[in-house]
Amino acid sequence: MTSPQGKRFSRELAVEDLEAAVRARTEDLARSNRELADFASVVAHDLRSPLLTVSGYCHLLREGYSGRMDTTADGYLNAIVEGVARMNRLIEDLLDYSRLGSSECAFEPIRLDAVLGQVGANLEAMIRQSGAAIEIGPMPTVLGDQTQLAQLFQNLIGNAIGFRATEPPAIAISSTPDGDRHVIRVADNGIGIDSMDFDKVFQIFFRKAAGRREGGTGIGLAICKKIVHRHGGRIWLESEVGRGTTFLLTLPDAETGRTPTA
Repeated sequence: MTSPQGKRFSRELAVEDLEAAVRARTEDLARSNRELADFASVVAHDLRSPLLTVSGYCHLLREGYSGRMDTTADGYLNAIVEGVARMNRLIEDLLDYSRLGSSECAFEPIRLDAVLGQVGANLEAMIRQSGAAIEIGPMPTVLGDQTQLAQLFQNLIGNAIGFRATEPPAIAISSTPDGDRHVIRVADNGIGIDSMDFDKVFQIFFRKAAGRREGGTGIGLAICKKIVHRHGGRIWLESEVGRGTTFLLTLPDAETGRTPTA
């Protein structure tokens, strides 16, 4: 018969084995993420090289043959230039997505109003061109990584502008406390999303091409989901076709929230 001391010793060994297995698994995942990010960087560099060549020759054609080609040839050339630009954006977004899994998060108290101010400056040209009106309510201080939070809201606001309806975009950003977290809402008056696509929109490369007025790669919302999860939160949406979309997400409070284990 096993003594109480023996049982306690066995439990302690089991806990130690489990902790060691978790540490080993965490190290394996971190190593795999670093290798994936390195691979993505190499592939992106190799993809960019031919793109830069194509882009360079297109500019030479424009400069050397301007006015000497018919409108059909000009249209072909413009299509090539736009295709190269889209490919560059896709590569950039893929790199951003891969880096999220390998980069360390610098969690610290972050004022969301300051983050949104930075995002507004980054999107100034898009906001001005679209005539967008952005209303921002009182924002909390959360525990997070400033660079990733700026990327998160830049994608959400950029989507709200890109998927606008015929009238200028009206975007409202608000926050409500929820225990040791805050629920942030980003609401727009855009074209809306069919309920059948609610889960799909966060999948990488999912694109609702019809209705988007600004170019997109189908990676932005996948990046948003990954950032929110790295902050220990969740993201979801409420929408109705033709009546706008509201994205909701949770972030930890700077004082009462726990540091996310990203």
